[in-house]
Amino acid sequence: MRVRVTQQVVLQSRPSTTTVEGVVESFGQQKTGSWFAHSEDKKLWLDRLRLRTDDGEIVCCNLDHLSRVEVVG
Repeated sequence: MRVRVTQQVVLQSRPSTTTVEGVVESFGQQKTGSWFAHSEDKKLWLDRLRLRTDDGEIVCCNLDHLSRVEVVG
């Protein structure tokens, strides 16, 4: 499935958006180390979407409540 992911990022107190488009290789929740997560095993679960762009690049997106994923085509 081909999707377009738009995410909002904040750089130096200025919001900006970034967009990437590609074919979904995988989607799921993965643990990441986090000293501030305060969970049982000190891990934070993230929704991760792995895409392959048209030029073959692999992009891993950490999705949050501001992420927008649209099916393309």
